[in-house]
Amino acid sequence: MSRTLQPAFVMSSACKGYGMYRIQEVDPLDEEVIDLLIDLHRATFLNSAPLPQFDVGHWWVASEHRVPVAFAGMVPSVVMPGCGYFCRVGVIRPHCGRGLQLRLMRALERRARRNGWHSVVSDTTGNVISANNFIRAGYRLFAPRSPWGWANTLYWRKPLNPPLRIVQ
Repeated sequence: MSRTLQPAFVMSSACKGYGMYRIQEVDPLDEEVIDLLIDLHRATFLNSAPLPQFDVGHWWVASEHRVPVAFAGMVPSVVMPGCGYFCRVGVIRPHCGRGLQLRLMRALERRARRNGWHSVVSDTTGNVISANNFIRAGYRLFAPRSPWGWANTLYWRKPLNPPLRIVQ
C-alpha cells in the first residue's frame, strides 16, 4: 500500500513497543479517499466481505508514519433512529493486536455524540477478536426488534453520554 495521508490528523497515540498511530476522519466524497478505503478494505478483508458504500456516513483511517494501516466507518442506522451504525473496521495484519480497533471505536463514538446520536450499534458474526473489542469498549449485547444479520450474528449497542456543554 503506497498511499500516504496528509497531516490533518484528529488523534494520535502510541503504544509501548509500537509505532505512533494517527487517526484521521476522512472525506468520503473525495475520490482519492474512496480509492484508499477500497484498498484498505481489500487488504484487510480480501474477498470475504462486500465493499460498503464509502460515500455514505463517516470514515476514519489510521496511519503509521503516514502509511494507512486501518480504517473504520459509521453510518446512520436505518433500523434504529438516532443511532450510529458501526458498519466496518479493518486492520492490516501486521498491525493487528495493537489496539487500533479500540482507538477507531473511540473516534467514531466522539463523532456520534457530535451528531447528537444517543447510541452506537453494530454486529459481529464469527469474529471473536472484534466481539472482545466491543466488550472492552463498553458495548453490550442486545436483541434488536428487527435483526439484520445471520442467525449466529451478535448485536452490540453502546449508549452514549451527550457531549459536555461548557457553561460560562
